[in-house]
Amino acid sequence: MKENNVLLTKTYSYALKIIELYLHLVKVEKEYILSKQLLKSGTSIGANAEEAIGAQSRKDFKSKLSIAYKEARESYYWLRLLKDSGVVNESQVKALLIDCHVIMKILGSIVKTLKYHDS
Repeated sequence: MKENNVLLTKTYSYALKIIELYLHLVKVEKEYILSKQLLKSGTSIGANAEEAIGAQSRKDFKSKLSIAYKEARESYYWLRLLKDSGVVNESQVKALLIDCHVIMKILGSIVKTLKYHDS
């Protein structure tokens, strides 16, 4: 993987948007629990993708990307929960849900390919 690849760019941009939503949730909506969960999972995706770049082995690389995929799925869950519970309206999270879905597809494809080549 190249350092300036699509995955790293998307996950970094996504993390910035998650931080922006988190700040809104805390300052305006006074929502502290779900927003903190979203902040952790949403920023962890890119952190794990970055760690994968510096992996010490193929197994470590696959592990870090698998964790990033799980964090993306968790982030997607928290976004849906915030929307469906009425804490935020759909327009506030629609783009984030799309971004997260794209990231999940990219990560899922990479992890699936790595698993296929390991068998």
